[in-house]
Amino acid sequence: MLTDLSAIAPTRIWKDVLARVVQGDRLTLAVVELPPGGVVPEHHHANEQLGLCLTGTLTFRVGDETRDLGPGGTWCIRADVPHEVTAGPDGAVVVEAFSPPRTDWTETAPRETPHWP
Repeated sequence: MLTDLSAIAPTRIWKDVLARVVQGDRLTLAVVELPPGGVVPEHHHANEQLGLCLTGTLTFRVGDETRDLGPGGTWCIRADVPHEVTAGPDGAVVVEAFSPPRTDWTETAPRETPHWP
């Protein structure tokens, strides 16, 4: 499947957090937009999660480690490790990969308009 990111309808993954999701057989890729001050509360899941901050800033906690990240910042979250994130004052756009694929992101947000790119 070949498509432009702009053609992918956003999925609501947290209260004010949207993702445009590309599903593969063994991997989920997502471009996630967090609004200014947006919070993804502590949670954990069976998926390993890798990510890269594209724009904005984040305060990320993975297990016992907390770090402020900006463009170029990366993370690796092993399966079932608790983590949480708060976006900075300008929000953030990140790209994340999950393995095995996410099966719980199902709430589409057709009235929402992504801001990136």
